[in-house]
Amino acid sequence: MPIFQPGLVHTPVTPFTRDRRIDYELYGKLIEFHLRNGADALALPMHAGESVSLSDEERKALLEFAIGKVKGRVPVIAHVSQSGTGMAAALARHAEAAGAAAVVATTPYYWTPPPAMVLEHFAQIAAAVRAPFLVYNAPDEMSGTRITADLALQLMERAGNFAGVVDSSLDWQFMVELVDRARRPRPAFQLLSGAEYLVSAGAVGAKGAFSPLAAIAPGLVRQLYDLCRQDRLFEARAVQEDAAALRQLVKKDGAARLKAALRAMGRDCGEPRPPLRPLGEVEQGALAETLGTLAFLRAEPRGW
Repeated sequence: MPIFQPGLVHTPVTPFTRDRRIDYELYGKLIEFHLRNGADALALPMHAGESVSLSDEERKALLEFAIGKVKGRVPVIAHVSQSGTGMAAALARHAEAAGAAAVVATTPYYWTPPPAMVLEHFAQIAAAVRAPFLVYNAPDEMSGTRITADLALQLMERAGNFAGVVDSSLDWQFMVELVDRARRPRPAFQLLSGAEYLVSAGAVGAKGAFSPLAAIAPGLVRQLYDLCRQDRLFEARAVQEDAAALRQLVKKDGAARLKAALRAMGRDCGEPRPPLRPLGEVEQGALAETLGTLAFLRAEPRGW
């Protein structure tokens, strides 16, 4: 299997019209924004893109549109998580046929199966495709069975295309153990940070990252990523503090607050779909005012 190194992966939001349909015209503009502003790859639709509020047919259409828009300029990673193993495997097969460079999936939605069944879930998704398969470990988003180093090693024995783990647990002990053990049998095994805490992740061996915040501050995230890849971790600390401050501002309310921040930056992508609640006028104004006080955002692009 060719070595798949995603680099800095932007995870776009999904724009909606007033009647809550996918706004493909606006999505095209958003994709171009990410490509102009430092994305080494795109992963979509991730949870920041409200994947759980999209039907399977919408997810397929969104992926096909994105791949057609990107035209091979960067890899497109398809998010194929679902509540059922067969459903996720079907999304993976569609993604590969549509031209996705890789697929990524987390533990089954709603269900909390024991580790042996989680292993089987991932093994069947991986077996459905030849493309690189990434496991997304997000215990704060997905309650239930955690990904462990033992589970990853067992999956490695089952799936030759298991390329790595995207981790947003901030469990550094797990990350250290995973890198140490997984890279012995598979030196090209990838650890990617699922959040913008790249200094610590880089120190334990992460070579890539999934970044929702790149939609707001692509320059900041790119600078942080590049410094960490160059092992200039001491220099990266101040940039990391800025990224952490931004993350704290938008992490509450999920995609709703992320979209509100984008609106404040002049890139309105519409409201989130229910059950997510859009920010009220007062909340939106307060967020915009706070963002306006952040000196590091002055260098970031406004508008499209």
